[in-house]
Amino acid sequence: MRLMIMFDLPVDTAHQRREYRRFRKQLINEGFLMIQYSVYVRVCVSRQSANFMEKRVSTFLPEAGVIQSLMLTEKQYNDMHFLTGKPKEDVRNTSDRTVIL
Repeated sequence: MRLMIMFDLPVDTAHQRREYRRFRKQLINEGFLMIQYSVYVRVCVSRQSANFMEKRVSTFLPEAGVIQSLMLTEKQYNDMHFLTGKPKEDVRNTSDRTVIL
């Protein structure tokens, strides 16, 4: 499973920029990887762990803005097409590292 977090946060004031940085940093600390600006994804071993991670993210949400989550299977995630640009060959973002015990 993959848990994708997409967000659009205001950055007009110093307080809003601080909240944006704090939210982004906490996503990274939870193991999310940036695939585009304001779109982060994390590998989860099951739907249950993806639900757990979604609840965990909800504990550090900023006050303003829009934050959405989407759960995808590995098959759905791997069916993503690049319409422009080159796919990243980063090993951290592939299912090759996933070990199923």
